[in-house]
Amino acid sequence: MKISRAFLVVVSLGRTFYQDSAEELRLLTTSDGLTPVGLMQAKRDKPDPATFLGSGKIEELGDLAREAGADIVVFDIALSAAQERNIERVLNLPVLDRTELILDIFRQRAKSREGRLQVELARLEHLSTRLVRGWTHLERQRGGLGKTGGPGEKQIELDRRMIGVRMKQLRDQLKRLARQRGTQRRARSRGDSITVSLAGYTNAGKSTLFNKLTRAESYAADQLFATLDTTARKFWLNDEETVVATDTVGFIRGLPHQLIEAFKSTLDETVHADLLLHVVDASSPVREEQIAEVNSVLHDIKADDVPTILVYNKIDMTGHAPEIVRDNEGRPKAVFVSALTGAGLDELREAVSEFAHKWRDDHPNLPREPEDWEREMANDRDDPRLKRRSAAEELAELESLL
Repeated sequence: MKISRAFLVVVSLGRTFYQDSAEELRLLTTSDGLTPVGLMQAKRDKPDPATFLGSGKIEELGDLAREAGADIVVFDIALSAAQERNIERVLNLPVLDRTELILDIFRQRAKSREGRLQVELARLEHLSTRLVRGWTHLERQRGGLGKTGGPGEKQIELDRRMIGVRMKQLRDQLKRLARQRGTQRRARSRGDSITVSLAGYTNAGKSTLFNKLTRAESYAADQLFATLDTTARKFWLNDEETVVATDTVGFIRGLPHQLIEAFKSTLDETVHADLLLHVVDASSPVREEQIAEVNSVLHDIKADDVPTILVYNKIDMTGHAPEIVRDNEGRPKAVFVSALTGAGLDELREAVSEFAHKWRDDHPNLPREPEDWEREMANDRDDPRLKRRSAAEELAELESLL
């Protein structure tokens, strides 16, 4: 039977409260192809070790889910493996927590080979934490030569070993792809191209803005994590000047640690950018909290020291006029735009152009650092044994041997 009807559970823990939690969970659920059919909101001072919500609340949840005809229950918090099993046992329904929900969306969205490898690695890392018990009926035959030999390798040990081997293979493949990405990045820097990276909360309109600025055709939709694969394109500032723009994966509150680790090579495009355009949904009532969440992830990946311009997108929904906001020194710090209508894009190009001119003044075109192979060739040329001799020197050496 295809699972499609989801009952949603939003939990506030302690003093932590997110105004948009229910709406964000609904968007995540629909992005995963599920249909929300009900919602329960709960508050706890601290999690119950067995079921997170406590036995009474779980029974109430079961009644509501059955009345709504749900065939899966989706939680807006990360559950431990034991909590998830205990809840499923009481509800007699499959349970999906926030981490598994986001991982499943990433699995569906990843298109490139690197993206698929990154998602598979993240899912295996998450799965490795859920292997908490073995099954005696899946044991191998008893080992040893005698009749009373000990039990063989349990299925859980087999699974752990197989997962470990596969994770090592994935990391090796991702390292090779990361080296290729690094080579491409160095090639762009040798061409004296300034790199501008777009980052922001998911569904802030990054891909739509990226398409408008670069005349690209990246997939853009009103969905969370519509695009995962990093794309690099020329960004036209004016008829004479271009920079390189890269569009990266969107961030979200509670982004699973496994995904941040697995997507390190992709997020490196943000770390190595010369300028960061932090795209913000200007129409969101929780935009300040979303800005803080993005800044937290940028800090985690050590990209918080990259020069940044805030881009307040979707002003067509707020009535705000296009404009450049400057700091005390007259430098652009924020731009108000609408990627949908194109309003404010000229102001954004002007702001990036100002940054590019100042960047080039501060970073004169110095000779690039030689590659390792070039250093080796230079060393060989300096070796007196390998120096090319003139015809007269070679003739003199031959005469001395006769």
